[in-house]
Amino acid sequence: MGWIDYMIFLIPTAGIMLVGWYTRRYIRGVVDFLSAGRLCGRYLLTVGDIANGISIVGILSYVERKYAAGFAVDFWSLLLIPLLVTLALSGYCIYRFRETKAQSVGQFLEIRYGSKPFRFYFSFIRVLAEMLAHSIMPAIAARFFIYFLDLPASFHIFGIAFSTYVTLMFVCVSFAILLLCWGGTLTMIITDTLQGLFCVPLMVIFALFLLMNFDWGSQFLPVLCDRIAGESFINSFDIDEVRDFNLFAIMVSIFTTFLHRATWLGGGASGAAKNPHEQKMASLLGQWRGILGSLLYVLLAVAILVMLNHNDFAPQAKNIRTEIATRVTADIVDDPATGQAMIAAFQAIPQHQHVPGTSPRLSKEKNLETPYYEAAAQVLTEHNADKSKVKEFESLYKQQMASVTMRHLLGAGLLGLFALLMMLAMVSTDTSYIFSSSQTITQDLILPFFKKPPSPRLHIWLLRISTIGVGLFFIACCLAFAQIDYIEMFRMTVLPMYLGGCGPVLVFGLYSRFGTRQGAWTSMITGLVMSLTYIILKQNWSDAVYPWLEQHGWVESLDRTLRAMSAPFEPYIKWRVTPKEIPVNAFESYFIIMITTLLLYIAVSYATCKEPFNLEKMLHRGVYNVDGTVKSDPEPWSFRRIVNIMTGITPMHTKADRIISWSLFIYSYVYIFGLTFLTAAIWNIVAPWPMEWWGIYFLTVFIIVPCFLAMITATWFWIGGVIDMRNLFRDLKNREADALDNGMVANGVSLSDAAAFEKAEKDGKK
Repeated sequence: MGWIDYMIFLIPTAGIMLVGWYTRRYIRGVVDFLSAGRLCGRYLLTVGDIANGISIVGILSYVERKYAAGFAVDFWSLLLIPLLVTLALSGYCIYRFRETKAQSVGQFLEIRYGSKPFRFYFSFIRVLAEMLAHSIMPAIAARFFIYFLDLPASFHIFGIAFSTYVTLMFVCVSFAILLLCWGGTLTMIITDTLQGLFCVPLMVIFALFLLMNFDWGSQFLPVLCDRIAGESFINSFDIDEVRDFNLFAIMVSIFTTFLHRATWLGGGASGAAKNPHEQKMASLLGQWRGILGSLLYVLLAVAILVMLNHNDFAPQAKNIRTEIATRVTADIVDDPATGQAMIAAFQAIPQHQHVPGTSPRLSKEKNLETPYYEAAAQVLTEHNADKSKVKEFESLYKQQMASVTMRHLLGAGLLGLFALLMMLAMVSTDTSYIFSSSQTITQDLILPFFKKPPSPRLHIWLLRISTIGVGLFFIACCLAFAQIDYIEMFRMTVLPMYLGGCGPVLVFGLYSRFGTRQGAWTSMITGLVMSLTYIILKQNWSDAVYPWLEQHGWVESLDRTLRAMSAPFEPYIKWRVTPKEIPVNAFESYFIIMITTLLLYIAVSYATCKEPFNLEKMLHRGVYNVDGTVKSDPEPWSFRRIVNIMTGITPMHTKADRIISWSLFIYSYVYIFGLTFLTAAIWNIVAPWPMEWWGIYFLTVFIIVPCFLAMITATWFWIGGVIDMRNLFRDLKNREADALDNGMVANGVSLSDAAAFEKAEKDGKK
């Protein structure tokens, strides 16, 4: 990058940090630090979430998946959109959680299940799982910038050598820690909104650039059609051989959409809206916001596929592949002789002569990256290197295809803009993940041990110290272990320690009267035990588990058993016992764990439920509505009420709110489900489309229509975000902080509610 690119990259980043520093003056109490004073409007929350939606981890993970499995499965993922919209329209989980006024999930759980030990255990599992899963982010971000900016492996200051990788990790984490320590959620939401305002025009610029620099008919489509039968990148009815990111993964996503709607709620932006209705509308607008991020992701992934696989770009592809392989070798190989041998092997690989449509079609096992993987494996084996190095090489190679390819693709000015986009995305996601963990540590692992409420100053300092500790933990994890799997598969291996059992606890906690403490304990303990068992088996399969099975002669019998169990679900679930990897992948294990814990929660809760739980009190409804909010009685059953339930419309909806709800309902059910999914599915069952038709379908549904909608929503959200930010600063000046609104619970209610109920009772007696 030139100096202009660095100025484009650095000046807005410095401006964001200055705004974060400025927000310190508005922190008057714990509720400001934890929930931005609960004064945020819908557009402020929506625009702020745009930067989170385009994270570095998200882009690299998306490119990994699409390079391995293509876009054909995206047709089936259209089923998710109506479901997500229905949940957003109804306010499922989000509305009720905001009604509880809980500052954290742990506080809600103590209110709901009446147990401090369970609050502590649940929160400990949550924070452990999310810290481990998210700890790879600084490493991925640091490597991204090293590869994208073409930085050296080390640099010298006063003759002392410093690792660029370690330095960038500290810088990435330090930015997030500084912003959070200055103002917690308040700073995070304001800076996220500013980043979102920057990101909106940047995403439109890159979308237009990519569309103008590649030809659909002669470049995009031939590459997408160049796959063997069963592994199509574009024909959604020809994906029988896709293993990791297939229809079963979509089924798991549909199931988790319902079960894990409340999983990551608690404090932060999820409890920062002015009222439950604004929180619900922010969630609804988030469905429109997703169009912006998804368009950018699709175009980046397709552009990288074309750049590396089309014969028009063969010379550039050779340079890109050799550069990636060489840099990854320098990162993972310590022995100079082994490293030099690997680099020589990569340089000896000729420029590819593959011509889509003429040459034999590519596959997951045999593609243009295969020679580089095979060369690395051969050299590492010849030099007696650790077996894990082969997997680590492949993982880092796949991760960095996006960063190096984009550097070769973009010109001056655009390089700086893309670096800025990635920096804003990194800061936004890092702050969200770090604060989620630090907030849980403070609110649910430390605060319950206080017999008396700590002073607001002490409370905020505990949050700051926890934030610093989480950041240092992230760095320590990045330095301690290598991530040797797909990013998404790695997350799906670690997160089920928490996700495996938390869904029933939270959803039934918000909606059921029968859920009990015993059912909650059973679900969480079972989820943890099953997840840890899977992690141990997965990590030790090739080195210990398979040899042990082979030694005892159990391989064949286990293989027969697993084949029989998976047979009804083939080809999407295929369990085969091999020495290379565990038969059950992370998505399948995750689904099995969730089903088990769900059934156990329901069974144990029904067996131990002695009296129904008082949901009205927890949700501040009826006589417990002490904040002055007027809630109308439910309408009598009628066709109009059924329609309103389907569209999520309530008496609190203004005319503009109704237009938003109806437009999203029509878009998701009429256009997405009815026209683009159901019609296309029936048509293909009756008369399968040729590949050219699938190309037109993909171009229209995933690029042209989203591009048109993105331009509308970009302008709409930009204006709304600016207005909401102005209103937030105005309201912050006029608010009065409640010292008791700090997340502590006494006798089954928060301290703030206890004081409000007591006051209401006294006023009633008067």
